This record gives sequence, C-alpha cells and structure tokens, in this order.
Amino acid sequence: MPAALWSAHDFNGQRALEYTRKAVSFGPRPPGSPAIKQLQAYISDEIRTHGATLITDDFAANTPKGEIEMRNLIARFPGKSGKVIVISGHYDTKLMPGFVGANDGGSSTGFLLEMLAVLEGAPRQDDVWLVWLDGEEAFGQWSATDSLYGSRHLARKWLSDGTAARIKALINVDMIGDKNLDLLYDQSSASAVRDLIWQTADRLGFGANFPRGQGSIDDDHQPFLRAGIKAVDMIDFDYGPDNSWWHNEKDSMDKLSANSFHIVGSVIQDVIPQIEAWR
Repeated sequence: MPAALWSAHDFNGQRALEYTRKAVSFGPRPPGSPAIKQLQAYISDEIRTHGATLITDDFAANTPKGEIEMRNLIARFPGKSGKVIVISGHYDTKLMPGFVGANDGGSSTGFLLEMLAVLEGAPRQDDVWLVWLDGEEAFGQWSATDSLYGSRHLARKWLSDGTAARIKALINVDMIGDKNLDLLYDQSSASAVRDLIWQTADRLGFGANFPRGQGSIDDDHQPFLRAGIKAVDMIDFDYGPDNSWWHNEKDSMDKLSANSFHIVGSVIQDVIPQIEAWR
C-alpha cells in the first residue's frame, strides 16, 4: 500500500531536521541532566499535541557514575488488532563536555517527533508506538552493563508483562541524519524486518543508501531481540572520514541533511502498513 494512501501526512524531512535542531538547542543531554529533563518536557508536550497517549517509563540505573534516574518516553497510537509495531530511538547524548550529538541522539529524537505527525489521524490495524529511549550511551567503556540502559530496562519489562508477545516488529533508528546516508545491513537484526525495509528502499529508489554489506552492531535493538521481538537497527555508522565525526564536537547540525531524514522516513512510512498485513 503506498504511504500516501495510508497516512494523512507524508513524512517531511525538513521538519524532522528542524525538530533535531530544537533538540540540539537544549545543549548536551546526558541522562539525568537539566537539559535532558527540558527535552523530556518538550517531547511529552509534542506527544500530547499530536493526540497520542503518553506513557513514561521511569527507572533508576546503576552506572559507573552512580545511580541515575532515567526515563523512556512512549507515544501510543491505538489500532484494532491488539498487535503492536514499535519505532524507537535514543534521545540522550554521551557524557562529554560540549557534546551536543546532532546525529547521535539528535537525529533519532527529531525523526520520532516528525513521526508523530505522520501517525496522527492515520488509519491503523495495529497499535503503533514511538519510543524515545534514555541511556543508550555508555558512561565509561561500552560494555554489557554500561550501555543500553533504557532498552535493557524496557525489554525486560515488556517480556515480564507479556507486551513482547504482542509486538510484530521493532524498528530502531540511530544516526540517520548524516548527509552521506549509508545504512548498515545489520546481520544481527531480525532478517524478516530488515529485508522488508531494504526491499522497500529498493522499490522507492533509495537502494544506494541501503547497501547490503556484511556487518553487525550492538545497539538498542539487541535487548529487544533477546526478549524474542523481531527487532532491526537502522544506523549509519560511517560518520565522516574514518567515522571521525562520531562522539566529538564535530557531530553538529551542519553535518545533517533533510533529504536523509526524508529517505528513512519515507521507507518506514511505507513499511508500517506492510507489517500490518502480516498475520
């Protein structure tokens, strides 16, 4: 089903870029910081404005910096089937002086904010949930216990309360605003969802941005995979020459492109009704 027939509003890459700019304007946004709390309030207001149900998932994370309060934000758009499609991304930034994370933390935030407008008023069979995940970044050296705090917490919660069994697919977006968009064909992702996304990109004329090289990555999709959910990661982990713009002051708004947001948004908008058709 073409996206234009499914949704009342097509994904707008320029608006997603401006939402990202707004997120970045709060400054560095590590978990527990005043800036991330301001961003939480902004996201919460946007969720309510677009008619979704806001769910806050609060928890205390044990980190190398001590116990830190974190919050996952969930926007729920109801459907009819009892099944759920999830689109997630992290909204925190790594704890580094002056690091504003335009692409890493900012782009996923802005992308999900634009998805609110896409989903508002759209006909749905399945619930569609947008999830802003806290605590993706490590506070020290990346490890199984120092990383992915929000996704690990939420995956455990959904597994224990039965939600995981209702989820058809989870699509995680991360670092998707780079002007030179080159998404990883992640070998650890659920192949059924990954291949549907890549085939859709080919059909829409975006195959050059969706190569099929070998590789895998540890990201927010992994805890959900371990919970039995068909999860996929959409990430461009080739950011600048030799990835030299990652986790430093070079990760700024001038490196991003509205067209990259448009590409990813158009593909996901087209994929949602295809997943709804799964039985």
